[in-house]
Amino acid sequence: MFTSFSDDAGLELRAAGDGSRRLSGRFPYGRRAVLSDGGRNGGRPRKEVIRPKAFAYRVDRPDEDIHILLGHSYDKPLASRKAKTLILTDSEDALTFEAIITQEVQQTSWAQDFFNAYAAGLVQGISPGFRIPPPRAVKNAETVEDEDPTEGTAIIRNIWAALLYELSFVTRPAYHETEIEERNWNLTDSGLAVPIQPLNKWRL
Repeated sequence: MFTSFSDDAGLELRAAGDGSRRLSGRFPYGRRAVLSDGGRNGGRPRKEVIRPKAFAYRVDRPDEDIHILLGHSYDKPLASRKAKTLILTDSEDALTFEAIITQEVQQTSWAQDFFNAYAAGLVQGISPGFRIPPPRAVKNAETVEDEDPTEGTAIIRNIWAALLYELSFVTRPAYHETEIEERNWNLTDSGLAVPIQPLNKWRL
């Protein structure tokens, strides 16, 4: 499951004395992302909020490997905790990171692609790859609610707990409308739409 953010990402790339390059940034919590405007058929808009420290389960466990990738591809790794090239710091405001891109990784084609896109201003988002734990493990890991009528008519999905596996750099800007893969939604008796398959991937 992917969601893209960028306005507060604060990406910074700098050179280090050992020949590596250090990349730092942040994924803000509590911001409302627009996933769909409702489409041409006049459906209800869909939004998502990743709540503070939603990623804590795996982030707080140093033995759980988490990657920095290019475009959600495990074939294009830039750093990881297992390789001791990724440092994560979690707070109520944001998940911040520092990735060490070693000289060896810098020589790969995908790292060069990343540097070129970054220099051109095309890398504009940080997108987490995560899964929602099953209800038997975490009750109410995600909830769905109606938007305040004074603000709009959207369906808002709140993520309270998620298993974070990677952070990726993407080109779609944060909080602009994104395309999503077809998802299955059910209507409750009250008319509230809820997702049937919470593990589907959202296209950026």
